[in-house]
Amino acid sequence: TGIVHTAPAFGQEDYEMAQRYDLPVVQLVDPQGNFTQEVTPWAGMFVKEADPLIIEDLENRGLLFRSETYKHDYPFCWRCDTPLLYYARSSWFIRTTAFKDRMMEMNDQVNWYPEHIKQGRFGDWLKNNVDWAISRERYWGTPLNIWNCQECGKQVCIGSIAELKELGEDLPEEIELHRPYIDRVILRCPECGGQMRRVPEVVDCWFDSGCAHTAQWHYPFENKERTERTVPADFISEAIDQTRGWFYSLLVTSTFLYNRPAYRNVLCLELVLGADGQKMSKSRGNAVDPWEVLDVQGADAVRWYFYTVTPPWVRRIFSKEAVNEALRKFLGTLHNVYAFFVLYANVDKINPLLHDIPVSDRPLIDRWIISKFNSLVAKVREDMDDFQITSAARSIDRFVDDLSNWYVRRSRDRFWGSEMGHDKFCAYRTLYEVLVDLSKLLAPFTPFISEEIYQNLVRSIDADAPESVHLCDYPESRSELIDRELEEDMELVREFVVLGRAARNRAGIKVRQPLRRIVLGLASDRERGSVERFPDLIREELNIKEIEFATDLADYARITVRPNFRLLGPKYGATVQKIARTLAQSDPVLIKREIDSQGEVKLRIDGEEITLERGELDLRFEGNEGYAVEVEGEHFVALWTEIDEELALEGIARELVNKIQQMRKEADFNVADRIELYLSSTEQVHKGFDRHRSYVMGETLAVKLVEEPSEDMLLKSWNINGHPAKIGVKRVEGYRPN
Repeated sequence: TGIVHTAPAFGQEDYEMAQRYDLPVVQLVDPQGNFTQEVTPWAGMFVKEADPLIIEDLENRGLLFRSETYKHDYPFCWRCDTPLLYYARSSWFIRTTAFKDRMMEMNDQVNWYPEHIKQGRFGDWLKNNVDWAISRERYWGTPLNIWNCQECGKQVCIGSIAELKELGEDLPEEIELHRPYIDRVILRCPECGGQMRRVPEVVDCWFDSGCAHTAQWHYPFENKERTERTVPADFISEAIDQTRGWFYSLLVTSTFLYNRPAYRNVLCLELVLGADGQKMSKSRGNAVDPWEVLDVQGADAVRWYFYTVTPPWVRRIFSKEAVNEALRKFLGTLHNVYAFFVLYANVDKINPLLHDIPVSDRPLIDRWIISKFNSLVAKVREDMDDFQITSAARSIDRFVDDLSNWYVRRSRDRFWGSEMGHDKFCAYRTLYEVLVDLSKLLAPFTPFISEEIYQNLVRSIDADAPESVHLCDYPESRSELIDRELEEDMELVREFVVLGRAARNRAGIKVRQPLRRIVLGLASDRERGSVERFPDLIREELNIKEIEFATDLADYARITVRPNFRLLGPKYGATVQKIARTLAQSDPVLIKREIDSQGEVKLRIDGEEITLERGELDLRFEGNEGYAVEVEGEHFVALWTEIDEELALEGIARELVNKIQQMRKEADFNVADRIELYLSSTEQVHKGFDRHRSYVMGETLAVKLVEEPSEDMLLKSWNINGHPAKIGVKRVEGYRPN
């Protein structure tokens, strides 16, 4: 029909159209949401209550074409869920459109995290800028500082208490600037001498916060130099919705006051969602009471979860279970390392500060963890300078895993040994230094466990140390202690250890069972030198007697190469069968070599060259007889799996040690407690024990083997590599070593 309904008093777009085409703005609803007297017969009725009556009236008069219900977005009061009305009201504005281009120039000088907000959500908001409605019709708030003359209509904007007193009548020395007191202040009109009263509105609260850069220093009345130094601020961090709130109001005010941005860096925070992936809400029932988590898992666990799960500007799901994971994986591991050090340091009554051993004089594994820590410090500082909190925290997480599952595990025997010598002092000093400096590095992330570690390890033995970890200087990376080659060599060794464990799993042989040899497949002669720096480490980790080196995988495994039909089928259709035949006719060793060096392989099919990437091929490796093989890129391990009599007996001894240690823990023995041991099993198990008696007794701190169990012994039945066995342990009271 071309007829369009419009209501300029109730919709922004309608109002803008009315302004453009000079249409009347008819207001038939009062401020309480009731129809005015002009609307009969529903005058004085709330508009939503009148809706069904209006429909009924139209229907009765034959004017209703159709009435229906449809779902659409609608505003409701966030406190009481009452339907709201868009309502045109007179307001005071700041003409921000007059300096929109300057605001966009200021935004260009700001670093945004994430970057896309800069010219996206926030940039678009600036481009489509409208004048800022600064007044609010509320009771509480900063009173709008404009007075109107009752006689001539002159308006005055008051800029200071001094100006207020200059124009005011009978004002006290101390003036209360809030409502209702300020509303009683009457000024003399500078034009006609008539009475001036303040307008009833208050100021938008975002204008208050938007002036923080200035108001915090009471500028322009004082602190001019300080204000100059602190605008712009180094950074600001708030939720992403502040692109239309605080981020915006600060930029507006700093632009028209100082022609500068209000901040240099903006870190946006996204929403925290409930376990169901929806925005947290009490009405939805997916909100988490923070105290329930803080009282159980603790603040450090909550903080660490938020740091590591996603960057701050990505939405994340929050649940108690997720925090438990952070508590277990990181904080639990860190506390275990700390408790390990405290336990053995107390047993040995050692003060690490009394053993200042140069790093260059310490074993390789000590120099490695010190190098890793200083590399970590450099990485964390770089990330924090760039506001990459998640990257920094995840780097610390990985380091703590390295510290626990590699350094401490590989050094455990150094702490366990009874002899106090150079190697043991190096181990204590190294772990002490790393834990203390790690507590300082972690202090801004997990303040409570950091303080606990610092107080116990530092303040307990050095009364002159800073009172708190939070009063210490943040760690600086010492480049002279970073050995990149050592770190790379250790990384290579650890890669081979992982492959070796996988080969054991493939063969179904646990690590406690010694094996005769392993073949390491290397990519270069330099790698052989790297591995040969740590031969004992590989042998001990994989429980291997001999290490051999090789470069040709084909000597130890059969290689087959097939197309990944799931990926290549949709891409090449029927041609995938020709690809399969070509691969079957090709030398798999050459294909693997090309994949390793180039990351892809080129085939010629019907005169056309086809390039296949690594993920589009299915490479399989089957070990030759007697070998379990694992492959990763250019590296491989071939594990010789045959177990002779000597290896079998040693495997039994190691299995006995494992079971006895479990029983010591179950019986809650102290790490230094000596025990009596009882063993009853098959001839083969006793043969293994007798062959390795000193090893079993030494590892378990057993000082006596008894023929019959006593009543106060802890007795348990075990399976020792397929042999039934009964083992008993008992603490030896008052034992004193010779």
